[in-house]
Amino acid sequence: MKMQNKVIVVTGAGSGIGRALTLKLVAMGAKVAAVDLNPDTLAETVNLAGSNKRKISTHIVNVSDKGAVDNLPQAVINAHGTVDGLINNAGIIQPFVKLADLDDKIIERVLNVNLYGVIYMTRAFLPHLLKRPEAHITNVSSMGGFFPVPGQTIYGASKAAVKLMTEGLYAELIDTNVGVTVVFPGAIATNITENSGVDMPAAAADMENASPMRATSAEDAAQAIIDGIERDKFQVYVGNDAKLMNVFYRISPLRATKFMYNQMKGLLSQ
Repeated sequence: MKMQNKVIVVTGAGSGIGRALTLKLVAMGAKVAAVDLNPDTLAETVNLAGSNKRKISTHIVNVSDKGAVDNLPQAVINAHGTVDGLINNAGIIQPFVKLADLDDKIIERVLNVNLYGVIYMTRAFLPHLLKRPEAHITNVSSMGGFFPVPGQTIYGASKAAVKLMTEGLYAELIDTNVGVTVVFPGAIATNITENSGVDMPAAAADMENASPMRATSAEDAAQAIIDGIERDKFQVYVGNDAKLMNVFYRISPLRATKFMYNQMKGLLSQ
């Protein structure tokens, strides 16, 4: 589905990949319903759009609030007349601790935002998308959704659920006008730790700086996602790390898991 003249809903539009998606989409001639919980960062996104800001409507919504999400499609239609696409990008990580040490409220928050938010948004918009000549749903999973990362077990579980839900949705919609894509970003240079309310341990920063693979920029990630939608791709792997670990894990899941443990064990022992 080509983006020009389409109306696309983007969650997490106030920063990171969501902001980059919003700016690229309006530059391509699309209209964007920008969704975020933070009104200040959402306003910054609109300001960055410059002369394209008139193509953006803003919606302050917590995607884990089902009632608010259920009201969102009509608000988007009121703003733009219709809706052609949905990019479920909003997500948070967990603190870098083992499962046994996680607080129950943190577990619930991660699952509510990362999984239930995607479910609520998809179910709310799907009836409207099915009425369009062509439409698309894109759900952002993670490299952690197919590859286990110690210290991010619940985050990974939420993103693995997004992966399977999206692939199942693809199968359910094969004979319809709605395309479906699942996205697996690797390390992306965004402020997701800050937005998640998580402190980045010094060891994690040291690991990132020492890695031979640099984090993908939010702009490059957004472009890869848009390219995947326009080509109606089933899966999109963003970043060389995601592509490499996908192959590694398919060849030897146990070796790949042990490899990641060795990378993370210093962090987990803090």
